[in-house]
Amino acid sequence: MPTKSISTQGDGKTFEQLRQECLQKKKLFEDPDFPACDSSLYYSQSVPINFEWKRPGELCENPEFIVGGADRTDICQGALGDCWLLAAIASLTLHKETLARVVPNDQGFDRSYAGIFHFQFWQHNRWLDVVVDDRLPAVRNRLVLLHSASNNEFWSALLEKAYAKLNGSYESLKGGSTLEAMEDFTGGVGETYETKSAPTDLFNIMKKAYDRGSMMGCSIDITSSAESEAQTASGLVKGHAYSITGLEEVNYRGKKVKLIRIRNPWGQVEWNGAWSDESREWNVIDSSEKKRILQNSMDDGEFWMEFEDFKANYDKIEICNLTPDSLTDETKRKWEVNMFEGNWIRGSTAGGCRNFIDTFWTNPQFKLTLLHADDNNDKCSVVIALMQKNRRALRKEGLDLQTIGFALYEAPADEDHLGKDFFRYNGSKARSKTYINVREISERFTLPPGNYLLVPTTFQPHDEADFIIRIFSEKAAGTMYDIYMFDESIQVDNSGQLEFQEFKVFWEKMKKWIMLFISYDTDRSGKMSSYELRIALKAAGMHLNTKLLQLLGLRFADENYDIDFDDYLTCIIRLENMFSEYQGTFLLLSMNV
Repeated sequence: MPTKSISTQGDGKTFEQLRQECLQKKKLFEDPDFPACDSSLYYSQSVPINFEWKRPGELCENPEFIVGGADRTDICQGALGDCWLLAAIASLTLHKETLARVVPNDQGFDRSYAGIFHFQFWQHNRWLDVVVDDRLPAVRNRLVLLHSASNNEFWSALLEKAYAKLNGSYESLKGGSTLEAMEDFTGGVGETYETKSAPTDLFNIMKKAYDRGSMMGCSIDITSSAESEAQTASGLVKGHAYSITGLEEVNYRGKKVKLIRIRNPWGQVEWNGAWSDESREWNVIDSSEKKRILQNSMDDGEFWMEFEDFKANYDKIEICNLTPDSLTDETKRKWEVNMFEGNWIRGSTAGGCRNFIDTFWTNPQFKLTLLHADDNNDKCSVVIALMQKNRRALRKEGLDLQTIGFALYEAPADEDHLGKDFFRYNGSKARSKTYINVREISERFTLPPGNYLLVPTTFQPHDEADFIIRIFSEKAAGTMYDIYMFDESIQVDNSGQLEFQEFKVFWEKMKKWIMLFISYDTDRSGKMSSYELRIALKAAGMHLNTKLLQLLGLRFADENYDIDFDDYLTCIIRLENMFSEYQGTFLLLSMNV
């Protein structure tokens, strides 16, 4: 994974360059890319509160970046519905090395203070360095969004601002999955478990994850929007993101009891059942054990509960692993990683799931060759993670997460882009458990060595999005995307005129193109589906890659994803002219990892 961070500032300047400029000019930094104005807060409505943008020095006398070390009590939720992000930040504070990457320690309110701070986030296999000024939304000189329990500590509020800038606005952070932020803090691999159908050794799985430095969160499902953030009689909140901050086993009345520690990012409202802060169960265990586990218990949003109560009350667990190692065995592997980027574009490569067999085959296809089995095994361990790109930032344009999934097929060795008939008569060898509207869906598979074809899709056809795929395997895997060639068969003399022989060849081609169009114009409307363009061009001897097909679809297809005869002919003649510039076989695009 790339480790060097990339500056995201519009002028290309780094944090240090900007800070030095400000120090030389004796001027506090004002970020032109994320100004202190209403549009940085909300995009869909007017600002509901009369905010003032204040620097820390205007809010308290002696501001500090971090007071006494960053910990989970520094995260208190404000007026923004981003509990999912706060739960991830709370988990981040438990992992000091990871925290130091996200929150660099080369900044503060000392002599180098210039009103500028920076944070680092993982995005689509790159680490980005995000710069912000320290003007924060306040009302009556108090922070109203994420803030620390200490009124002179500002690292958590500035981290929230940097993440809001990365995603376009503070409002873009409303609602989300804890796993999303955990991955952005680590570049890790996500897994989810449903507590009601989880493996019997779920506690051991989670304990192993905790010991390996994985980040974890949990939540309670809701059945309607009316239940969102509704508090139960036992003190738990539905539709709300919590972080998991510890797991322990204690001796209680002659038997081992499994406990789990959970934190509410509100900084208050806690579980009031068995093993809560003031429950009588703590009085029965050894006093030193109680002191070690309970520490300085207070009403701070963090509480313990018995693991069986946890499973009965919570529905979903999200785990972000720093490596793809399985949590269900003791094996630690060295993983090889391959990454692809692609797009679903309506009219060409947005074919939808296999329910839509007529267009499913038009989705992007990725070849994966598993050459060698794992050590001490006759099969290959593979983790496949499909992630949508930039969907949170696109909310201001009315776009949100697509419903996505993928399927894996055993692939013929000698075929390029497989057609409709292949998928009609061949079932998948593995696939995502479900189609769901989350940023990333990942699955772990054990497969025999061989050639496979990975097909990522949206659920419905015509739904557009950009995506990346990460493929983790224990042994190096051969991967290939879109190798296509053109067979050039018209001889030209570049005279600017057609000789009779050249015209004869061209006319034969023209008749073939016309017959191809007629064969795909099934309703005799004078139009053909843009999704069929790949087959028609392939039949004409033109093998195009996905990127070029997407561009042709955007150029020639109408709003119903159809191409009329005139545009079809224009397209195919232009391609023929382009091919004629080259002799023999021309390789348009090859990416072989």
